Amino acid sequence: MSNNDGGPVALDLRADVALLTAALLDIESVSGNETALADAVEAALRPLAHLSVVRNGDAIVARTSLGRAQRVILAGHLDTVPLPTVPGSRGTVPASWDGDVLYGRGATDMKGGVAVQLAIAAALAEPNRDITFVFYDHEEVEAAKSGLGRLVREHRELLDADFGILLEPTNGVVEGGCNGTMRFQATTAGRAAHSARAWMGENAIHAAAPILARLAAYEPSTVAVDGLDYRESLNAVRINGGTAGNVIPDRCVVEINYRFAPDKTPAQAEAHVRDLLAGFDVVRTDAAAGARPGLDAPAAASFVAAVGGTPLPKYGWTDVARLGELGIPAVNFGPGDALLAHSDNEHVPAAAIRDCLAALLRWLG
Repeated sequence: MSNNDGGPVALDLRADVALLTAALLDIESVSGNETALADAVEAALRPLAHLSVVRNGDAIVARTSLGRAQRVILAGHLDTVPLPTVPGSRGTVPASWDGDVLYGRGATDMKGGVAVQLAIAAALAEPNRDITFVFYDHEEVEAAKSGLGRLVREHRELLDADFGILLEPTNGVVEGGCNGTMRFQATTAGRAAHSARAWMGENAIHAAAPILARLAAYEPSTVAVDGLDYRESLNAVRINGGTAGNVIPDRCVVEINYRFAPDKTPAQAEAHVRDLLAGFDVVRTDAAAGARPGLDAPAAASFVAAVGGTPLPKYGWTDVARLGELGIPAVNFGPGDALLAHSDNEHVPAAAIRDCLAALLRWLG
């Protein structure tokens, strides 16, 4: 999407932050298609004389350099999950309003948060802490494509900071750390045969029943980590087997997702799942470590005091884990209800975006 002269869409960073969110929603940016939005964000940031701006692919880093005693990262991803396919869904592109509620893909995850970042970048030429604004691509897909991961590899020096805030949706409450996530494939083998002579084969789908039984019987833990209680989950999320309606299947694959508390390393989490599924062919296909809450950092304490509320754990995985791996304590704090993320009717109240901006301006202004 571009303006009529072929250049990037012009974003007014000093407009009402809810209207700015709507403008961001109107630029479709499903993972892999972030360029138009990245162009618009870069074009809006370049004229701000108090910022130095670096672009890497479809990721943008903008920094103040005022010599403050602390540096804070404000980070958010530009991409969204695919648009809904159900007719009549409102969580799509372009955005729409219902009274003071904004609908559109990315309304909660997480263009409201990105709008807050941009508004702060324009509003605070002399913040009380140096700020590094990070906007990045490919968060909603496999970790290998992550724009933040690419920045870590190629521009690590731009990410030095004392504290980080990821503006993922949290309903305006500080959420510390995050669970880790891990995926597996458990495979069973059989022998193909005509279904009219099933006794000549071995049914691989039937052989997967004990895997499903163990997962169904599994009781996930709630683990206390640095004062926050993280709920774990272990579930089959997909199953695939069979070739035709008259063939006994000779292969079945159960895909499994484990969300584990940040007291565990990925190696410990993998061992836990392998122990549960002992005797089956299990392959780990993806893993991302969790992050401890990070609330014991001095900057975190002052931030919580400024925004108020009681911190909660983050059950889903977020990029606070990547910041944690860099030694940067980080929390999640952003507008919108995370339960609406990726939904067919994704939406956010305008007041939630404005309140998030006001809280951060209180702390950084």
